[in-house]
Amino acid sequence: MDFQNRVGSRTGGGGVAGWSETNRDRRERLRKLALETIDLARDPYFMRNHLGTYECKLCLTLHNTEGSYLAHTQGKKHQYNLGRRLAKEANDAPAQILPERPKADVKKFVKIGRPGYKVTKQRDPETGQHSLFFQIDYPEIAEGICPRHRFMSAYEQRIEPPDRSWQYLLFAAEPYETISFKIPSREVDKGEGKFWTEWNKDTKQFFMQFHFKR
Repeated sequence: MDFQNRVGSRTGGGGVAGWSETNRDRRERLRKLALETIDLARDPYFMRNHLGTYECKLCLTLHNTEGSYLAHTQGKKHQYNLGRRLAKEANDAPAQILPERPKADVKKFVKIGRPGYKVTKQRDPETGQHSLFFQIDYPEIAEGICPRHRFMSAYEQRIEPPDRSWQYLLFAAEPYETISFKIPSREVDKGEGKFWTEWNKDTKQFFMQFHFKR
């Protein structure tokens, strides 16, 4: 924009732009900005009427040129109405139902009683460590099931008053009932050769041996 030869300005000087020039320059900048970000062919609110002018269906405003409409889209009124429309559409949209997670089939077994077992107390002649050897018989164990075991503190169980001097060792395998053994609450030695388990699929027997630390 040429600002030379204005009243009150020197030759070669820029001078102070008037309100109309400033406003026109602002609209031109907004139009160029909108052209970079808006595709009128995809704008749902842009419409050319039978008079050859342009309308904003969101704000119900008329515009003589596309540039005027584009400048309008960057203004506060259009942006405010656009925000209200998006918020309304979000509230009116039906709540999305999340797809249900596939449920894993839970195998149910009819308990057939307690398994047979044998417990042997031993002592290592070299280290003097006490150990326990368990043999649990599961002749009717369900196909594909492997016996499990875990140690339980006295404060986890609800059968007896808790006593910190004792802990419990549980064995479980379907369809048998879970059995437990009350053992001293001493630290178990899980070093090499001091703790081992074995499941014999042929004889259907589960073996376990562990040593207590000295």
